[in-house]
Amino acid sequence: MGIRHIALFSWRDDVTPAQVAEVEALLAGLPGTVPALRSYAFGSDLGLGEGNHDFAVVADLDDEDGFAAYRDHPAHQAALKVIRPMLAGRAAVQFRLPT
Repeated sequence: MGIRHIALFSWRDDVTPAQVAEVEALLAGLPGTVPALRSYAFGSDLGLGEGNHDFAVVADLDDEDGFAAYRDHPAHQAALKVIRPMLAGRAAVQFRLPT
């Protein structure tokens, strides 16, 4: 049974499109670098609803060990070093995918 990780980000008001593009470039490199990732998607909110977060990441992994490998991978940690100072808020959840 797999695990899905979803992270939602709200950017600070002073975050620029160039900074978001840098985040996207860093995240785009993770699927080829982090072996534990089975599926990976991310993107900016389309603005179709009120109160949404600004950006989302969805990662599918095999199990808890795979999640830990992704979470702790140096390339993921490097992306987080760029993302964290940009955050006004963050929400995350991990849940089991149905078999």
